[in-house]
Amino acid sequence: MDVPLWLAVAVVAYLGVKLARPPWWLVALLLLGGYLVAHSILAPVVGSLVHN
Repeated sequence: MDVPLWLAVAVVAYLGVKLARPPWWLVALLLLGGYLVAHSILAPVVGSLVHN
């Protein structure tokens, strides 16, 4: 079964927010931090760690 990555991430994020009930500022901080790291000089380093 082939599931698109964006769909899998969306389902995991929805379930995580629904079940763990983190504060809204923590969700915003993680989203902003991920966006900033993805568009920084650290992106290749993080990518190589994730893909190993």
